[in-house]
Amino acid sequence: MKRGSTDYCLVVGVNKPKGISSHDVVNRVRRIFGERRVGHTGTLDPLASGVLPVCVGPATRLDPFLTGHDKTYRVRIAFGISTTTDDAEGEVLHTGEVFKELESKSFAELVVASQVGVRKQLPPAYSAVKVNGQKAYEAARKGTIIDLTPREIEVFEARLIEVGRGYSLSSGSQSPLGSEDGDFSAAFRDEQPRASFDLPWWDVEFRVSKGTYIRSLARDIGVMLGCPAHVSELMRTASGSLSLEECVTLEALGEEREKAALDPVKLLGFRFAFADEALAARIRNGAVLRQGDLSLFVRRKTVAAMEMCACTAGVCESPAPPVQGEVVSVIVGNKLAALYAFDEKSMTWRAACVFQKGVSRGSLV
Repeated sequence: MKRGSTDYCLVVGVNKPKGISSHDVVNRVRRIFGERRVGHTGTLDPLASGVLPVCVGPATRLDPFLTGHDKTYRVRIAFGISTTTDDAEGEVLHTGEVFKELESKSFAELVVASQVGVRKQLPPAYSAVKVNGQKAYEAARKGTIIDLTPREIEVFEARLIEVGRGYSLSSGSQSPLGSEDGDFSAAFRDEQPRASFDLPWWDVEFRVSKGTYIRSLARDIGVMLGCPAHVSELMRTASGSLSLEECVTLEALGEEREKAALDPVKLLGFRFAFADEALAARIRNGAVLRQGDLSLFVRRKTVAAMEMCACTAGVCESPAPPVQGEVVSVIVGNKLAALYAFDEKSMTWRAACVFQKGVSRGSLV
C-alpha cells in the first residue's frame, strides 16, 4: 500500500520482537496503515523485545507527552564478559574470572536491592544520546567515542527473579574463548545456533525512570563487583500504564489494524475533562479557556469500558485545583480532542496540542 496521509489517528502497543530495530517496527506499521506519519515513543535496541508504543497519523504529536513515563524491564545480566555495546551484540572488551558468590541467590538479592535509588548514570557509548547534534552510536561506529555526560536517573524497584548458568553471545561478539558465533538476527529466528558459554547470569526486574539504560545498569553492577558483565537478554514489560499484555504482535496488528487502538487518555495518565459540543468548537480552534470551563476527572480502578462518559462509575470528579503547567486531556465525543496546559497567572487553560478529528480511544471505550 502506498504511504501518505490517511484518516487514521491512534496509538497502538506493539510487542516488538527481538532482532529488529524500533525503526523497523515503524516502517512495518507505516505499511500496515498506509500512513507515513508514524513514530514510536521510546527506542528498544534490536536485542530487546516487548512494549513499544507507536503513534499513527496526527497522534504522532503526542510523542513528547508519552516519553516521560517510567518503564519496567526484565533483563538477564551475564557475568564474565564485557562488550563494546554493553549487550550481547557488541564485540568483547574484557573477560574476567567469576566468583562463586555470583551463583548465590542471597548474595544476588542484596546486590540487586542496592540498585534502588537516585544516581548518576553514564549512557553506553553505543546509544542514541546526541552530543552537538551527533548520535553517540553513529560516532562509535566510525571509531570515535563521544564524551558523554552522566545524567541523573532513578531505579524505583529492583527484584531478583532467578540465578543460573550458561548464556550466548551474538555474531558481533569476537569471543576470546575460541567459539564461532552465529548470525544474531538469524539466531532469534532459530535459523542458526549461537555460541554458548557456561558462565553465571541473573534475571532481574527493574522499574526505572525515563532515560535509564539497562545496559548501563548491568555494566555498572559488573564494575561494582569487580567482574565484567553485559546484558544477554532484555524485555520491556511495561511503559507507564501500558503493559505487555495490552500489546499486539506485528502480525496481529496487520489483521486488527484500528481495532488494536489503545486509549491515549489512559496512556497519558493526565487528569481529563469532558467538553460538550458548544465548547468543542472553541477547543478545535485552540481557544484560551477559563479555569471554570473544564471540570477535571480522574480514573477509578475499573475496566476501560466504564469510562465512556463522566456519568459512569469508571471516573470520578477530582477536587484538587489545577497547578501551574499541569496538562490535562480534553475529551469530545469520546475522542481525545486536545491537551490543555494551565496558566496559573491568568487562571486560564491554553492549548498545548489540538486534534481536529480527535485521537481514537479504541474499541473498549
